[in-house]
Amino acid sequence: MFLYFKQMIQLLQPKWKLAARVVPMLIGVAVIKTAVHYYNLEFLNLNAIFTALISANIFLIGFNVSGVLADFKAGEKLPGELAANIEAISDECVYVYKRSGSVAARDGFVYCLNFTQTVLDWLYHKTKTRDVLQKINSFTNVFLALEDKSQTSFMSRLKHEQSEIRRAVMRMHEIREVRFSEAAYAIAEIMTYTIIFGLAFLKIDPFYESLFLAIFVAFVFIYMLLLIRDLDDPFAYYDQKHSVEEISLHSLEDLKDRLEDRQKKLM
Repeated sequence: MFLYFKQMIQLLQPKWKLAARVVPMLIGVAVIKTAVHYYNLEFLNLNAIFTALISANIFLIGFNVSGVLADFKAGEKLPGELAANIEAISDECVYVYKRSGSVAARDGFVYCLNFTQTVLDWLYHKTKTRDVLQKINSFTNVFLALEDKSQTSFMSRLKHEQSEIRRAVMRMHEIREVRFSEAAYAIAEIMTYTIIFGLAFLKIDPFYESLFLAIFVAFVFIYMLLLIRDLDDPFAYYDQKHSVEEISLHSLEDLKDRLEDRQKKLM
């Protein structure tokens, strides 16, 4: 039954996958709440302190969301900028090759194509960051081979593009590896599960209103906690089972297709 439910989640549209992951937890909350009511264990009453705790938790969740959204918004631009930098270098290689027929220029274009694939592999955790940075450094060898065939101003621009590629890769690595604040996550999780525990023992008549309140509040809080964790790593393409909110890689994938098409014409 559990495996069937996991398969159903994978078939859902991405926007519903996170909600579907919360459903088993809501079932557990409903079962506990029903059992507590059945055995007459409800000893808490709804008061101003309890509602204040819910408001405080909303504030904590909002604080976490604002923190992870800053990196998410910054990360949205990086794949497109990275693709533009790589394509600028490849265009210069094509220009030099068409003007002089230089083998070094053709090899430089092929290096740009291979580097694009390396970046995609890195984002899917198929290669390490240090290997990508090493390949970025190796662009210097490409530029040295082109130096006699190109203009000085062009070489300066290519070095600038290399620097921008390095900056984008290091920023993406930082966003992917560094979490927003584990302490902030911890207090939000403690507050959430404490409130859910309190709702299970909260006495509200009639019972169905109490059950609805417990399930609804649990859904909103647990969903937001999962969403925050997901937003904190917008480059989690390697985790397709759990990751929902990811930054699009269409710019890099389209660049790879364009470079492959140009390679066929050049060769």
